[in-house]
Amino acid sequence: MSRNVRKVVLAYSGGLDTSIILKWLVEEMQCEVVAFAADLGQEEELDGLEAKAVATGAVKARIEDLRETFVKDFVFPAFRANAIYEGQYLLGTSIARPLIAQRQVEIAREEGADAVSHGATGKGNDQV
Repeated sequence: MSRNVRKVVLAYSGGLDTSIILKWLVEEMQCEVVAFAADLGQEEELDGLEAKAVATGAVKARIEDLRETFVKDFVFPAFRANAIYEGQYLLGTSIARPLIAQRQVEIAREEGADAVSHGATGKGNDQV
């Protein structure tokens, strides 16, 4: 990552990966971090998330309610397309990623951020 990056919007779940990334961006890269989480209906996973992000070093945390858009523009079309993996798994996590990334970029523009970041691992379903 370029040392010229000053402000980052991090897709933040509050899990180990994104919490470590947040701290690393602040301490090692000297970035301001805006933590972003999409509310897609996961309820209790969002409890205390804003406070945790700020306590970990974020300058602010934004939890955006994307439930209606997710259902209308992603879930319903996926059902209509019979989007099932290996004949049995609904693609709930993967169909959320484009919406999360789209809103993350919009927030980056609103916040004047230089970059976006996420904590998705090779197999992970963290945020993006």
